[in-house]
Amino acid sequence: MARPPASAEAREHRINQLLDAAVALWLAHPERVPGVAEVASEAGLAKGTVYLYFKSKEDLLLAAHERHVQAFFAALSARASSNEPMSVGSMMKLTLEHIVHVPAFLPLATLVAGLMYKGISPEASQAFDARIAEHLKISGALLRNHFPLPDVDSGVRLLMRSYALILGLWQMVGSEQPICANPNLSAMMLPDYAAELDAALRALWLGTFNQESPHA
Repeated sequence: MARPPASAEAREHRINQLLDAAVALWLAHPERVPGVAEVASEAGLAKGTVYLYFKSKEDLLLAAHERHVQAFFAALSARASSNEPMSVGSMMKLTLEHIVHVPAFLPLATLVAGLMYKGISPEASQAFDARIAEHLKISGALLRNHFPLPDVDSGVRLLMRSYALILGLWQMVGSEQPICANPNLSAMMLPDYAAELDAALRALWLGTFNQESPHA
């Protein structure tokens, strides 16, 4: 007899098992992408189970990164949908809690960016881009309820610029192998990632409102 299809809950559980295993293996050995067999073994599942959900080990890591991104957008949506007014400070808190303080978020984001056109399947990449675009549109619209933004596109652009700043600064000074590898240069330019990020994001957001709000 054919095995009945897994329930949605069982499917989600298995996917999360695989994502957790992939991230754990990669964090233990960041110099390489863990293989499908390794991930399946770490998750306690058969190798074939991986291919039920992902075409490749690279697609699996993309899904792990997307899980991080979805958690951020879910937190942003919940906060922006509440009756409590938001401030630039509350956006900084969300950024720290759901991006900066999530150990694998920024390292995995950097890895995935390099794999987007090498290893990750076009289907997975295109689907990821479409889902992120939808998250951005929804979040851009919600931000207009709290900040002086003239339209949804302005909110989307602000979120995209913020992410570029978060990831770019981290690659320069926050990662284990920063671009500014000279310690004297790093200390002079960007002494502390979290502090500099807070200052840079506040400048970006407040500068955007001054430019786009006629009442600023």
